[in-house]
Formats: sequence, structure tokens, C-alpha cells
Amino acid sequence: MKVAVFTDVFLEVPGGIPSSIAAQKKSLEALGHEVTIFCPGWKTSVAGDGVVIVPSFSHFLSANGAPISRGPRRVMKWILTKFPEFDFDIVHVHYEASCSLAGMLIARKFGLPLVQTMHGREDMAVAINIPHPFKTFVGLVLCFLHGKIIPNKVVVSRDKYLALTIARAKMWTLMVNHANYADMVLTPSLHFAKKLKHYGVSRPIEVVSNGVADEMVAKFDEMVSGRSLVREMTVGEPLKMIWNSRVSNEKRIIPFLQAIAEMSNPVLVSVFGNGNALKKAKRYVAKHNLNVEFYGMVPHEEILKQMLAQHLSVTVSYGFDTQGLTLLEAEATGLPVFFVDPDMKEVVPEGGFIFSGPEMVDMARALDGVCMSPEKITEMSKVMLAHRHEILQSAQIKKLVKIYTSLKSRQQ
Repeated sequence: MKVAVFTDVFLEVPGGIPSSIAAQKKSLEALGHEVTIFCPGWKTSVAGDGVVIVPSFSHFLSANGAPISRGPRRVMKWILTKFPEFDFDIVHVHYEASCSLAGMLIARKFGLPLVQTMHGREDMAVAINIPHPFKTFVGLVLCFLHGKIIPNKVVVSRDKYLALTIARAKMWTLMVNHANYADMVLTPSLHFAKKLKHYGVSRPIEVVSNGVADEMVAKFDEMVSGRSLVREMTVGEPLKMIWNSRVSNEKRIIPFLQAIAEMSNPVLVSVFGNGNALKKAKRYVAKHNLNVEFYGMVPHEEILKQMLAQHLSVTVSYGFDTQGLTLLEAEATGLPVFFVDPDMKEVVPEGGFIFSGPEMVDMARALDGVCMSPEKITEMSKVMLAHRHEILQSAQIKKLVKIYTSLKSRQQ
């Protein structure tokens, strides 16, 4: 099959969504399928190898450090000058912004099966990343602009569940109508699928895990060269933790650092990545003299090496309904994880994690508990290793191909 993938986050953007798209592309191509990714990028972006950079704004206009494509109709027109017949079998969209909307319009123009992966909660993105006086305005504007491309047939009103504000209700309206425009909706988790259905998604929804690239796991195993992957910790040893998510407000790096500052036991935290909270995080660490090292953006292989030397992988985002590729990579490498969102329990095998409430005092208490019972690290590590084969991309890609094939056969 020839698959056209549309996404607004890929080039120049670290994170789980770009990684999962890249892993899906490699796995599909390994099975003999042809994959072309359409995405925004800057002049420094390297196109080719199945990646097409659509018309995009300059560095001066970005979204949390990510390039932004031009308007969906302009992007659509540009693509059709390059691909006038648009000779693809299926369109798979991975986001809800301009480039992704262009992909949806093209799919409908040519009558192609349309798959939409809903990766996370845009209502929470607005609630956390937009300053307080502007949240409602941004939610209204984004919903209005999106509605000019895909009509809002379902309108979500404020409630006491998840649409707690006008801004969040507008973003749920955007997400639901975006999903309903597709033929098939994919989510990385069952808990997100249930919430989408609650607010009015009527299209079929399938759960397909992001998955970890098989070659990444193979590279890691080659790197350790027969060395045991079971983590061990001794009494009195600093609890070594790795943060390899975006250093951003939505990932809640500051509450985590505040918890570290309140702990009674020694810790050593390695932070990889960057984001809109990096400067604030560095200032907090310096002010409180915490044992935290910031490494910035480094090659993924270096992060894997660092994971081998850790006791815990950390993610403390809350309410975003993402699957968390950092958690999957931890499972693949036998590293126990610490998280605070109860929905994440769906992702990690029972017994392979430490869980606490999202508040600073809850996190500090839970992590101090690990330090006092270091044998838990070994127990959790063994659980993770026993389940590592389940999250490989090669296992998940079979589900995706089955979905593609079913949709294509229905079209014929």
C-alpha cells in the first residue's frame, strides 16, 4: 500500500508523537509498504527519504518550538501541484492543526480512506500553556478556525467532568468534530478512547499503541552486550532518576523538582530534552542546590546509555491522556517508572511502577519510600523485562496494517 501521513509535529520536534510516526514509517516500509510524510519544517529541514515539507512559517512563528504550516487550503493547493493525482491508497493523519487538516481535505477530495490518530488532550494543552487571561480567547479562536474547515456538528458544553471551562469545552468541540471527520479513529490508550466517546465521537475507535521501534531495542541490547538489565539499588545509595520528556509546563517539571527538594533521601536526576520550562527549571535547581544535571538535546543512543544506569524513569504529566513513549522505552529497557496519572496504569505492567498523587508532597513521600525499600527497584525491573516484547512496534504495526487493509477493502 501507498500511505500518506500528515502531521503538524515531526521535523525539529522531539517527543513521543514524532518518534511513534517515525517508528511506524520504518515498520511499514520493512513490510514492503510505501510511506510519505507531509509535515511543516524550516529551511534547515532535510526533505527526502519519504518526507515532504509543506509551506511553513519562519522561526519567528512557532508553537512551543515546533514549526507551523501555512493555512490548510494553501497547503492543500501546494501539495496538489506536486502530487496532482495524489496516487495513494490511504491517508493517516496524526494531529489536528493546519497540515493535518489539509490531509483530511485531500483524503475527502480523492475519496481515500481516512485514519485519524488522536494522540492527546488539546484542552489540557490550552489550559496549561496559555496564560490565564487568554485561555478563553485562544480556545474560541482555535475552535472557530478549525470549524471553518471541519464544521462543528457536535458542540461540547461546559460540564463538571473534563470540559470545566469555556476554553476546554471549545477544545473538546474541536477534537470531537476532527475525529468524526475520519473513517477510523485510533488512540494510543483505552482511557482516551472512552473520553472521546463520552463527548460525542461516533466513528469506530481502535486502540493502537505507539510502540517502541524494534531497532531501538536491538541497538540497546547490543549496547549492553549480555549485561544484566535488572536494576539494583542498595540502602543509602542515591535514587537515580532520568527525565527524558520535554522540559515543559505540561510535563510538570517544576512540581517534580519541588518534590525532589522536599525528599529526605539523596537523589540524582538526569534531565534530557528542552522546552518552555527549561530556564525556570534551571533557576529552581540552582536556587535550591539540587543534584540535577541538565543535558539538553542529545542523540537518542546517549539517552539509552543513561537509562541503563538509572533506577527510575520519571513522567509526572497529569490529565493529558497521552501514552507516554518514555514509559514504553523504560519497559523495553527494563527500567521501572514513576508516574502520577492513574490512567498511565493501563500502559505499564502491574508491579513495574511506583505511583503517587500529583502533588509535591505525594511525590516526595512515594520516592522516599523507594529509597527506604530499595529491593523494590529489582522487583519492578524484573516485571518490566518480562513484558518488554509486548510494546515492540513490530507487534503494533500488525494491528495498523489490518486496519488499513480493512478500510481499503471497504472502499473497493
